[in-house]
Amino acid sequence: MPEWIDLKQAARALKEGDGARVTVAVIDSGIETSHPQLDGVTLIDDLAVVPGGHMLKAVPGAGLDVFGHGTAVAGTILSLAPKCQLGSFRVLGSDNASKTEIVQRAALEAVDRGYKILNCSFGGKKKLEAYKAWVDEAYLKGVHIVAACNNEDFRTPEWPAYFPSVVAVNMMQTDEDSLFFYQRDTLVEFVARGINVKVLWRDGREKTVCGSSFAAPRLTALLARLLSVYPDVTPLQAKAILHKIARPWRGRPGES
Repeated sequence: MPEWIDLKQAARALKEGDGARVTVAVIDSGIETSHPQLDGVTLIDDLAVVPGGHMLKAVPGAGLDVFGHGTAVAGTILSLAPKCQLGSFRVLGSDNASKTEIVQRAALEAVDRGYKILNCSFGGKKKLEAYKAWVDEAYLKGVHIVAACNNEDFRTPEWPAYFPSVVAVNMMQTDEDSLFFYQRDTLVEFVARGINVKVLWRDGREKTVCGSSFAAPRLTALLARLLSVYPDVTPLQAKAILHKIARPWRGRPGES
């Protein structure tokens, strides 16, 4: 069991950590490694999980983002935790959709490869058992999961955000990149910047977007900062730390 750290130490790490030695799996639409603002980023892994007959297979991702979403997530993480190491696990297609089985295979692949954080800027409404299987596996192995919630109504159950072991994140309007709030009495407990934010996109572009998908990687980056200073913090401890350090949400639940 890692030694408990006090809140002053944790707050300092969240402010001063750089993500060094922390590995983050971006489970998304791929990462465009040639994007000029990613500065020639080198990925630990670059895989795409695709159907192969009656089975799924992992094939090289070839530095491609088939939609733009994954590049946005990667750019956001690296802007706040520049020394963390990313792996790309492409599960979303050009329509920004996927299947539960594909997501499950990619998540388990990332867990087996020893990633410390899984960024899941997506949500599924079906096959709860399949999601629970890999979320529980990650928890038992000390892997942190950060997930986006439903954009229309955060109270709509979506997986993996609605599992208590997951750091679930809603969006808000703010200009402060590192600001985050704790929202009580809901499984979507955290709120961070995700409205009218400029992000990287495919084909070397930038785009202004709204969504919890772009709030979640901010918590991923802050968690990477914490783990770069205190690498043995467990998922349960990390959530407790984030609860205590976050500003209390004063508005109505889910209000941006």
